Amino acid sequence: MTHRSLIAILRGLSPSEALDVGRALVEAGITIIEVPLNSPEPLRSIRILADAFGDRAVIGAGTVLKTTQVRDVQSAGGRLIVSPNADAEVIAETVRLGMQSWPGVLTPGECFAALKAGSTGLKVFPAFQMGTEGLKAVRAVIPEGTRMYMVGGVGPDDFATWRAAGADGFGIGSALYKPGRSAADVGRIAGEMVAAYDAAFAE
Repeated sequence: MTHRSLIAILRGLSPSEALDVGRALVEAGITIIEVPLNSPEPLRSIRILADAFGDRAVIGAGTVLKTTQVRDVQSAGGRLIVSPNADAEVIAETVRLGMQSWPGVLTPGECFAALKAGSTGLKVFPAFQMGTEGLKAVRAVIPEGTRMYMVGGVGPDDFATWRAAGADGFGIGSALYKPGRSAADVGRIAGEMVAAYDAAFAE
């Protein structure tokens, strides 16, 4: 199963919306879904998404700050842990449990520390602060093959520019989903983002 390197960040999602929003995303072609833990009843939403779409999508949590939360997410069926920071203990626990670890980094020092701790890849956050020139500079020193996702201030209009600078993928939050947006609208926006991603990453 191949996944586009696009993470849907569903901050504020409620369990009652999870099934419809998840279906809209998966049908549009976005199959990596993150429910931040500062959403209403996030573990319930993760369980609903994992039960419904776990065979077609990677479901997990964002804003994960503690090792206990990592275990809670795994118990709910999650396979992905995303954090705003690079906490070595959180990364180690995530790896120990066989889950994907995407810690937030911004500086070269944070990048190297996260990789040393065993992270799957790196979430550059906020990406607009690093910028494309900063990404090129970091790419020159971190290990070849390191996967880097850009989150914060990125969108479909600049996917190609970021890819040229060395980005592997993107996390999209409020531009894709925010509380009150219908599943139909989420699906339509997701389709536009998938088309932009496919164009930017076409060989």
